[in-house]
Amino acid sequence: MLDLPRYLVGVADLLLLAGFAWLGGSALRARLLPDFRDAPAHLATSVLALALLLLVAELLGTFGVFESLPYLLGVGLAGLLCRVIASPAGGAVGGTAPEEASATGGGGGSPVATGPAGRSALVPSLVGLAVAGAALVKFGIELKPHLSVGMTGFDSTWYHGPFAAGFFQSGDTWELHYIAPQFLAWLYPANSEAFHGIGMGVFDRDLLSPLLNFGWFAGCLLACWCIGRPYGVAHWSLALGAIALSVPAMADQAGEARNDIVGIFFLLAAAAIVLNAGVRTYARIPQLSANSIAVVGLAAGLAAGTKLNFLLPAAVLVLGLPILVGKGERGRAYAASVGAAFFGGGYWYLRNLVHTGNPLPWIDSIGPVSLPAPDQALGGRDAHSVLGYLTDGAVWSDWFLPGLHDGLWFLWPLLLLAAIGGLLLALIRGADPALRLAGAVGLAAALAWFVAPTSASGPDGMPRGFESGLRYLMPALVLGLALLPATLPVPLRGAGIGGPSNGRILKVPGSSARHLSGRGTPYPRLAAWALLGVLAVALGYPLQRHYLDHRYADPSFTTPGLNAAFAWARDVSDARIATTSTRQYPLFGTDLSNEVEFVGVERPHGGFVAPSTCRSWRRLLNAGDYDYVVASRDRLEPAKPPYPDTARWTEGNGATVILREPPTVVFRISGPLAPSGCGPE
Repeated sequence: MLDLPRYLVGVADLLLLAGFAWLGGSALRARLLPDFRDAPAHLATSVLALALLLLVAELLGTFGVFESLPYLLGVGLAGLLCRVIASPAGGAVGGTAPEEASATGGGGGSPVATGPAGRSALVPSLVGLAVAGAALVKFGIELKPHLSVGMTGFDSTWYHGPFAAGFFQSGDTWELHYIAPQFLAWLYPANSEAFHGIGMGVFDRDLLSPLLNFGWFAGCLLACWCIGRPYGVAHWSLALGAIALSVPAMADQAGEARNDIVGIFFLLAAAAIVLNAGVRTYARIPQLSANSIAVVGLAAGLAAGTKLNFLLPAAVLVLGLPILVGKGERGRAYAASVGAAFFGGGYWYLRNLVHTGNPLPWIDSIGPVSLPAPDQALGGRDAHSVLGYLTDGAVWSDWFLPGLHDGLWFLWPLLLLAAIGGLLLALIRGADPALRLAGAVGLAAALAWFVAPTSASGPDGMPRGFESGLRYLMPALVLGLALLPATLPVPLRGAGIGGPSNGRILKVPGSSARHLSGRGTPYPRLAAWALLGVLAVALGYPLQRHYLDHRYADPSFTTPGLNAAFAWARDVSDARIATTSTRQYPLFGTDLSNEVEFVGVERPHGGFVAPSTCRSWRRLLNAGDYDYVVASRDRLEPAKPPYPDTARWTEGNGATVILREPPTVVFRISGPLAPSGCGPE
């Protein structure tokens, strides 16, 4: 656990990082999107602030100095520079005054509804907020057990957690962090893991990791609200988006380091910003500026830099943005959208290009043209797509239909039809090119799931990974449902809020606008936020003590042997641990000071494979100068021996067994292991 002084230092570090990032993000938002205010302004500022945090981490990590003090100084300098550079053109950092935005109909600043329309919107607004509140409560309930156990999901313990801990320990984001040789996972984009690494640097623990996805979830709800806002249906978009985000297929995001919710946030934010920047009135659709296109491109790039399945929808958005400007401006628009997207997510693909010769090393050929790629099997589950089983009735009846029922509730036909309807109606609605583009992005996300080799993974005819793979469909489902209310005819939308419901701009007197937006009385709001912050800090101290006391103390989420090894490792510090387990994150210890490495052989073009002989295994152990070896299978299999071959290869002089429980053996290494101890092979 952390003592009070160290905890308060971490809190101060966190507040400084957030403050400097928000300072820079708000200045850039005022410069790039001066018409934005209220919820769209907060959303755009959040995207820019998060990008600032990430870019500084990547810059420092490229040189191996992504460490607490340099990072704080880097974020502080970047935030101040953004403030200085952006402020002259933006005037006051707050951007356009509310009353001016209302008079001009500025993007993102749809007027506050007043009079009967405003009163009639009260009930649907309360309904929308109630559904969103229930979704947040549900997510919090699902998160709570992880505050007593730790992150237990397979992907969290396989690669999300180890990547983040590797960034935190080494300060290096550029070199490849090799893990179990499955799916070339060490080449995955890692925006989400970098944010976890930032959190680890704040407290020297993973205190924030189980909580981060709650923040991303709340951000998704904000983005859904903003998607419907220009059309006067913010509350309905919020409610439908909250329902989609709460289906069982998304339950494994709570309390974990899963990154699906992160990519969904950035994709929704990109769609929301383009809709708010491009919709001013129902009668006139203005062209987007290069500045707004850059912000949208940045958000799309951040999604693509989070997870591979966001590459296609992000590409459709980035390449489609220039159609929203005049023909003479499209060259500049392409430069803005592509350049900003590269800043948001190109870092990891550039890293892959340098290390392997291929930004997407999973693709080893294009037609007859061979591409550089690791010469090894992907491993893990057999790859199959939903497309490959499209006409297989047995798979549909035995796997797909039950999976849809369990993953998307019994209302899955209604949810899918509504989402598809929202995307198609958005695509064919001729009056609004920004809405058409958003619909195309959602359909691209659905297509990415449909053809993905992991969407129906598992043995031939037994797609055991289908239900879990529904999370790859969620970007399309959430976006389609959030767009649906905006695509309906005006009489079907109900009373609106946050946008004109009758096709005209309402002008609100300046004093009334300031009063309704809360801008005229900042001190009570500041006092309320300060009180909330003090309460969070006060509650956080006992909560972190509870979390660190119980984190992996009595795990029960994997095999008995690995559970015992994880409980053993929580009290080990500053050790070098070799392992053969795919799940390895708990081995980093409570203070994340253990260096954990999957023992393997590096191959050309970023390849990495497990050793196949005892002699090569022992040579690698000796070269690694390890203190402990955790030799384990990932699961108990009746047809196989209880322990892996590597356990037998490790036994002998210099290796002492300190834990043995199927399928795991933990050794303490006291000296070099002689290759001669392997005997004939």
